[in-house]
Amino acid sequence: MKNSTITLSQAYIDRVKQNITPHWGELGWVTYKRTYARWLPEKNRSENWDETVKRVVEGNINLDPRLKDSPSDKLFNELTTEAQELFKMIYGLAATPSGRNLWVSGTDYQKRNGDSLNNCWFIAIRPQAYGASHILPDYLKKEQVAVSMPFSFLFDQLMKGGGVGFSVTQDNIKKILQVDNNIDLTIIIDQDSDSYTDTIKLGAIDKKKWSKQNSTPNDCIYFEVPDTREGWVLANARLIDMHFNQTNPEHKTKLVIDISNIRPYGTKINGFGGTASGPMPLVEMLFDINKIINTCSNRKISSVDATDICNLIGKTVVAGNVRRSAELALGSNTDQAFITMKQDQDKLYHHRWASNNSVAIDAAFTNYEPIANGIKENGEPGIVNLDLSQNYGRIIDGYQKDVDGAVEGTNPCGEISLANGEPCNLFEVFPYIAEQQNWNLKDVFRLATRYTKRVTFSTYDWAISREIIYKNRRIGVSMSGIQDWLLNDLGHRVVTGFKEESDHETGAKIQVPIYDPKGIEMVSNAYQAVVDADNEYSQALGCNPSIKHTTVKPSGTVAKLAGASEGMHFHYAGYLIQRIRFQASDPLLKALAECGYYSEPDVYTPNTVCVEFPLRAAHADSENFASAGTVSIAEQFATQAFLQTYWSDNAVSCTITFQNDEGKQITSLFNQYRHIIKSTSLLPYYGGSLKQAPKEPIDKETYKKRKASIIADVATVFAKQNNDQKNLELIDQTDCESGSCPVK
Repeated sequence: MKNSTITLSQAYIDRVKQNITPHWGELGWVTYKRTYARWLPEKNRSENWDETVKRVVEGNINLDPRLKDSPSDKLFNELTTEAQELFKMIYGLAATPSGRNLWVSGTDYQKRNGDSLNNCWFIAIRPQAYGASHILPDYLKKEQVAVSMPFSFLFDQLMKGGGVGFSVTQDNIKKILQVDNNIDLTIIIDQDSDSYTDTIKLGAIDKKKWSKQNSTPNDCIYFEVPDTREGWVLANARLIDMHFNQTNPEHKTKLVIDISNIRPYGTKINGFGGTASGPMPLVEMLFDINKIINTCSNRKISSVDATDICNLIGKTVVAGNVRRSAELALGSNTDQAFITMKQDQDKLYHHRWASNNSVAIDAAFTNYEPIANGIKENGEPGIVNLDLSQNYGRIIDGYQKDVDGAVEGTNPCGEISLANGEPCNLFEVFPYIAEQQNWNLKDVFRLATRYTKRVTFSTYDWAISREIIYKNRRIGVSMSGIQDWLLNDLGHRVVTGFKEESDHETGAKIQVPIYDPKGIEMVSNAYQAVVDADNEYSQALGCNPSIKHTTVKPSGTVAKLAGASEGMHFHYAGYLIQRIRFQASDPLLKALAECGYYSEPDVYTPNTVCVEFPLRAAHADSENFASAGTVSIAEQFATQAFLQTYWSDNAVSCTITFQNDEGKQITSLFNQYRHIIKSTSLLPYYGGSLKQAPKEPIDKETYKKRKASIIADVATVFAKQNNDQKNLELIDQTDCESGSCPVK
């Protein structure tokens, strides 16, 4: 049988490198090198950009299912040409896959865990069956419904690096039966374990001592935790399910969990990367979750209880050295206990920080005042309009009953509305940069569409996900640098003014935005290019067309690579200092110092160095340039509505910033856009007055002075120094502007 694996030749890669210069942002290469460049043990260094792009493209193009079935020479050559075009486009940074794909695509980990190519997931917190999934507790049948299942799904996906949105709305929570049993939990550990002393302090018991006292423990259930990700999930599942008679038919009330086999702190984690935390976070989590459910004895678990359990799982994953765990809790808009749960400061600092909280609304909802007051106080809750998500694609295309009727929630950043068990699947186009590099935007969006479509042919670990992915084939082609693109091509921002009209339902006076017709045409043409490409490729693959196609993700790290504005957000300032934090041992610091970048010890974290990068936004000197500090709250709402109307059939993620005197407008703007915006969140604008703030606006002269002090290219200097090290990352980086998402 002939080789049907597509590879990019070194000769082709060398030609691209000779002809194309990557559009690095002013801190793009540094961000790449410490975020997405994987370690190459055979070369004792991390990847270079061309090696990363080669890995990513080959990992994706070979997901085309037709390659498994003796493809014709014609098909093989067509896909090889497509891989070459993808390489050229991504290498030049005209567009990129999501940060998750930059890190995982083309690795052995991807081949073992197809889930790992997807950024984020959604799960409804209600009893569900595990089905034919890679995790199935041995006391359950595949079709048996269990309370533990959604918590297991969340735990598993978080540990694989994904973010998870989850729904604790009342229609889900009420399906959880009454808690039947109080569980007496004992955690034991062998004295030979390197984690013995630390876990004993947390309440674990010596294994030999326990065995002597319980020689015939027939009255308990014993579970030995395997030293795997799945083992942690199964331990938690066993604990949860013992509280319910339907999954504990023997009504046993004693559970013994043996953690002796879990690798100690600092041990290397194969696969996703990083080092082990030891069993200590798991021990704390199990005791905390058991305490919560025991307090629910003879009553049902509440939305707050369920959110607490999810938050404790998220806290454990962060401590377990994945470090970036993203959760969004979606509750009912009438559930005051859920809405106010973060007012408990002790629990907020202990674990409730682990999720952003939003409320689900529908077309009839009008009570925005309490939500606006909460946002002005602490930035929460956000809102998710499930009616719009279920019955609309782009708003301009009108009401389409149940066009996406299975939607129950969203991913943590809110740009993709999702059904139960479904993931988001993202690719990011920088149209302003693509045009500068003379790409035809239709070709760019076509390549992006086909890339994401192939991701839906990965091997998925959970039965519930396989079913909904193969049905919906949902993709999310996004754009970043939108403000750069519109300002460049239009000569001004897309909102050209406002006109006063009356709300046709309430009669209230509203300021209706006026959009530049050319701007409407630009994004509409881009949308049609994506839909056409999806229809063409779906027919060739013999699969369903994607239920939805386009989005605006908030972006962050990926936008930094290309130096683009993040998603639909306005640049933070025309000129600014961006501070990036490095581990003090990072050899990149020597190269940065030689190039002339200013650095100083971090005032908040030991063994950390803060480096300052002067940045200039595209079109910073244009009279029509606006930054996050100068653009009005009304224009931001109007811009989000513009993109939801003409570009995104999924949703548009945006963290709208507002000045102190604009807070009073939030309620009226929510009301005005209630039939247009599917999800949104807001935060007060922060001007960077704290010491070593991540972003600090500066004037043009300060920028020019700082820029003049930089005398060399850091990539060139670092290559000459030839002093790379393994397992180094930037500190406090996220894959989105709002800080909600994991970076990779």
